[in-house]
Amino acid sequence: MLEPISKFYQSLDAVGRTTMITTPILLLAVGVLLVLERKIPYRKGLPFFREGLFVDLFWYTLVQSYFLQIVIFGFIIAPLAKHFGAQFHIMDHWPVVAQVAFFVVTHDFYIYWFHRFQHSSAFFWRTHEAHHSGKQVDWLAGSRSHVMEIIINQTIEFAPIILLGANPVVVPIKALIDAVWGMYIHANIDVKSGKLQYFINGPEMHLWHHADHEEVYYANFSTKFAVWDWLFGTAFLPQNRKPERWGLPYAFPKDYFSQHAFSVVRFDEKALAERSAAFRAYHGVRWRVLGWLGQRVPAARVLQGWEVPEEVHQTVPAPRPGGNPTAAPAVATESSRSAVTAAS
Repeated sequence: MLEPISKFYQSLDAVGRTTMITTPILLLAVGVLLVLERKIPYRKGLPFFREGLFVDLFWYTLVQSYFLQIVIFGFIIAPLAKHFGAQFHIMDHWPVVAQVAFFVVTHDFYIYWFHRFQHSSAFFWRTHEAHHSGKQVDWLAGSRSHVMEIIINQTIEFAPIILLGANPVVVPIKALIDAVWGMYIHANIDVKSGKLQYFINGPEMHLWHHADHEEVYYANFSTKFAVWDWLFGTAFLPQNRKPERWGLPYAFPKDYFSQHAFSVVRFDEKALAERSAAFRAYHGVRWRVLGWLGQRVPAARVLQGWEVPEEVHQTVPAPRPGGNPTAAPAVATESSRSAVTAAS
């Protein structure tokens, strides 16, 4: 049994071998987070089969990640590497640990500023709003990201690793760090890290970032290192208080393709389903399939996703310097998160 596995492992290149190690670590991290979400939940009563789980797991995590990896590495990074060759190979002799640390810190610094920019730009907010659309935030919620957001961020993340001549194993190692950290900061875990939260980001601050509270529309942009928020004045971490409402302050489609279409043309998903028989047929196909399956296999009913009742039905207001963001209609032409006043 072990001999074939050993031969297969030896036949792999360095990147393949590293991936063989990082993959089980990733799966172990998923298991640990799932257990912690059940044992010490930040938001009690949030089920595993929550609303949107199928979209996040199937479309965003499996399908989108697979195809975008091909696009980013095969059609963007590979041509860049071929064109520039070894011109920028300045990290050949750096230890792998130093290379990983360099790219983790520098990319996280970039992500802070780009993330902050997305919340202030009406145009780029449309490439980010899907990430905030889930009303039940858990370990998998971070996978919900617009196609263009992933292409931009992962190209800027991985292209320098190749162009600067870093060890190829840095790619799977950093991908593992990103995946685990991304799941961790979105996890429904009641973490109290004390003063460490001034440096290392976690659920304490990031779950607030996903709240539909006016006071956090422009706060907690950090991903891995919370120090960026504290240094640049965007940190928000109230004591002995948790968010009352999550998600967006306006209606947002629940379907993967509709979510991407919504970033281009605003529409009301329910109203469109009432007007258009074609859209109604498309919009309801998953529910009909799952309903049919649920009738025959009762255990499969959970796949439809359990809705968690919202106790607060409107954006939670909060005083802000210069006034509050303007209220958004049910379907906004531009996000109220980008409608910041000049004074703020």
